[in-house]
Amino acid sequence: MSGGPTWPSLRRLAEVAGADGGLLVVQSSLRRIREHDGDLRSFLAVQADESDLQVREDGPLSGVPLAVKDNIAVEGLPLTCGSRILEGYVPPFTATVVERLQAAGAVVVGKTNMDEFAMGSSSETSAYGQCRNPWMKDRVPGGSSGGSAAAVAAGLVPAALGSDTGGSVRQPAAFCGTVGFKPSYGALSRFGLVAYGSSLDQIGMLTGRVADAEHLFRLMLGHDRRDGTVVAVDELDRSDPVSGQPTVGFFPDHRDHPALDEATRVALEQVLDIYRSQGHDVRELSLPHADEIVVPAYYLTACAEASSNLARFDGVRYGPRADREPDRVEDLIRSTRALFGREVQLRILLGTYVLRAGHYDQYYGRAQQARSEIAMSYRSLFDEVDILVTPSAPTQAFRIGELIDDPVTMKLADQFTVTANLAGLPAISLPVGVSGGLPTAVQLMGKRSSDLLLLNEALRLENWLEFDPAKCPFLRGLPSLKFPGGDVE
Repeated sequence: MSGGPTWPSLRRLAEVAGADGGLLVVQSSLRRIREHDGDLRSFLAVQADESDLQVREDGPLSGVPLAVKDNIAVEGLPLTCGSRILEGYVPPFTATVVERLQAAGAVVVGKTNMDEFAMGSSSETSAYGQCRNPWMKDRVPGGSSGGSAAAVAAGLVPAALGSDTGGSVRQPAAFCGTVGFKPSYGALSRFGLVAYGSSLDQIGMLTGRVADAEHLFRLMLGHDRRDGTVVAVDELDRSDPVSGQPTVGFFPDHRDHPALDEATRVALEQVLDIYRSQGHDVRELSLPHADEIVVPAYYLTACAEASSNLARFDGVRYGPRADREPDRVEDLIRSTRALFGREVQLRILLGTYVLRAGHYDQYYGRAQQARSEIAMSYRSLFDEVDILVTPSAPTQAFRIGELIDDPVTMKLADQFTVTANLAGLPAISLPVGVSGGLPTAVQLMGKRSSDLLLLNEALRLENWLEFDPAKCPFLRGLPSLKFPGGDVE
């Protein structure tokens, strides 16, 4: 009636979980969370009453436990965005993508920790305590979807949802040794996701294997009248995998980048050598001055959109009020916004500044011009290659507190991931190996709407790499998983 500490594939899990309505598997996940998440802090809220849980017995995700980042709405569970300003808020609705997974039989077991309002690269800006990396607890899990990545890597759930504005799914996936997939912009509905940068945000997923990410992605696809940015499903490239060997591209500047640590450089070279040994055409690419414009264009865009999106948290519509009603609306807004953490306040201030009259064209306008040039450059690149290989992050997971007072270096943790958001491209982070006790990773990117082709190529690379998630030290102390009918491979 039990298995090991790691989860089987989602398809296999649904097959066995449906045998008893899925409750045995869900209870096994909840027990792990309650008994082992204490100092990991990957969850902010956990389902309290198991008797209320209902499982569709014949669905493609029947009885599969799912964690959801705490900026994605799930009716009946808190939605805090890792901020005191939303403490106690419970949404009366559920995000579209979560509804679709629940309709397929998935059971949301809890909400995961995150950087406040998704602003951060380490989960250190959460108002509810630092989430820790299950590989080494003195290391960050990445951010802002650090809680989702840590929960999957720690074996507490087989899959989790996150959001990705500039790498917030892929960078924590790299730090925690999981798969992190960000679809093309518009591939999935964002209804129910608390907006940070509306033209950049995309809901993504963190899983133990590529096939599970693809399974979730296919189940979440579809038009949504509540989100006008969703593309028609038939606009996604559903053609067969690239005939023959797909052409692979990489930037030599990335391999030789001064911010790249040795373990990450070795992982990148390992993947490129694998492609060469498998007969792929591996080409060196060049985008002059890309490093000089990508990160500034991203942060100017993201902060400008954040200042607009977070204007609603004013104590009138959202956010708590003081015990005594203030005499002026300005005082109400000021007292409410004081609940924002330092990083959120800084980004709102920067965004407000660049949108001011006289500054708009100088800063935000130029950022949009640079963004258009980046998108056009990458369209041209994908006329030459099918897959682009880059680092997921410059380094392995850094120590908690190491960069908290170094905002420039912290923001550069996203320098290899933000391009996919600026250009709306699909991208996926894959674990490569373990060095010094921590995972290493690479990122694959494809042209816009080539999500299914990218996932197929990621699956091939995953099979060649043979990364073993069971090496995570946290898994050694976990109880066995319980399955109806016996062990599950």
